[in-house]
Amino acid sequence: MTTTPTDDSRRDFIRKTIAGTAIVSVGGILPGFSAASYARILGANEKVRVGIMGVNSRGLALAGNFSLQPNCEVISISDVDARAAKKCVATVEANQKTKPKNQPDFRKALEDKDLDALVVAAPDHWHAPAALLASKAGKHVYLEKPCSHNPHEGELLVAAVKKYKNVIQMGNQRRSWPNVALAIQEVKQGIIGRPYFAKGWYTNNRASIGIGKEVAVPAWLDYELWQGPAPRRAFKDNLIHYNWHWFWHWGTAESCNNGTHMLDLMRWGLGVEFPTKVSSAGGRYRYKDDWETPDTQVINLEFANNTAMTWEGRSCNGRTIEGNSAGVMFYGETGALLIESGNSYKVYDLENKLVKEVKNDFQIDPRNRMDPSQALDAIHIQNFFDSIKKGTALASDITGGHQSTLLCQLGNIAQRTGATLAIDPANGHIKNNKEAEKLWRRTYQPGWEPTL
Repeated sequence: MTTTPTDDSRRDFIRKTIAGTAIVSVGGILPGFSAASYARILGANEKVRVGIMGVNSRGLALAGNFSLQPNCEVISISDVDARAAKKCVATVEANQKTKPKNQPDFRKALEDKDLDALVVAAPDHWHAPAALLASKAGKHVYLEKPCSHNPHEGELLVAAVKKYKNVIQMGNQRRSWPNVALAIQEVKQGIIGRPYFAKGWYTNNRASIGIGKEVAVPAWLDYELWQGPAPRRAFKDNLIHYNWHWFWHWGTAESCNNGTHMLDLMRWGLGVEFPTKVSSAGGRYRYKDDWETPDTQVINLEFANNTAMTWEGRSCNGRTIEGNSAGVMFYGETGALLIESGNSYKVYDLENKLVKEVKNDFQIDPRNRMDPSQALDAIHIQNFFDSIKKGTALASDITGGHQSTLLCQLGNIAQRTGATLAIDPANGHIKNNKEAEKLWRRTYQPGWEPTL
């Protein structure tokens, strides 16, 4: 059976799961929601005022998306790269017809009493520290994945929400994609029987980053602020922008970069929180260069409810799996369900016969590192706004965001120590491995330590 995004069951599901959420995209209100119904939900003057931190790539896309929402005004742009900030200010001004303030240091932006929320899209080592500073300043936070650089920071974020009573939404946007949410609901309702195993993956054809040279810091870059909480290292010409992902000092590997999305879906579908056992195999195989983290990695996780999952990352070989560069397959007692790269899924019986298909209604490019799914991501943004304005439950609150990010981090710790980790399923902590436990948190630049 093949179904389309406009059939009655899908519309009913969307209305129930995101009722009360105005869904707005570049092209306006998404199908199934009228402008009149949207106007009843939020008045024209009820705008959430946000600042964007980190706008070179993903942050630029987010700034564009936030500024296109009629119930939002972007009032500040913060970036250590003067060129990126200038470009983003122009982009936002073109969208909303008002010019945001160019405030290079986001900490100054947090002093603005008119600011309601901070969008954090800076490098991974800044994610949790920036979110904590925003929380202390009384702001809400839209926090790109991964929510933290290390497990200790994730726990600080969970504690921060309890202390400051603010909203922190992690940017694992697939939680808000209607057909993906419907697929997870079908898994939970038994369309493939009891699901007991899930496999997720991400593939790409990333080039070598070469061997970096120590050079003078460019005039357009505030490298001191870019480093922030990370202990100081000399500037190299192959670090900024983007290649920081592949250094443990600042980044969190492909597993946290893109794997977070798929591990999150697997955790959601299997109904699990913390694992009991974690192992990882892989390495930097493709090129001999400065890249430290694995370009090829397989993470295996087992859970107390008699389920397991695995994630495969291939940064430098883009051969797809099940015809998708990124995806998740759930295996159950009576069949399997495939969530594809986009907002679509397929269901198979045990004889490999396709028994149901819900097709994609938006163009998705999971390898686009800047803006793979703008219109769908607007649903996630609106959920964030609804939580601020009306107390609506978040699609991805920070407790769940931490749990999903932790799966990646535990995989990386297993990879770096070469150990199979025993995990306490009550809290996700590593048991009986002092070497691995040392990686639960990082060393910080003195004076920059994140605190509650």
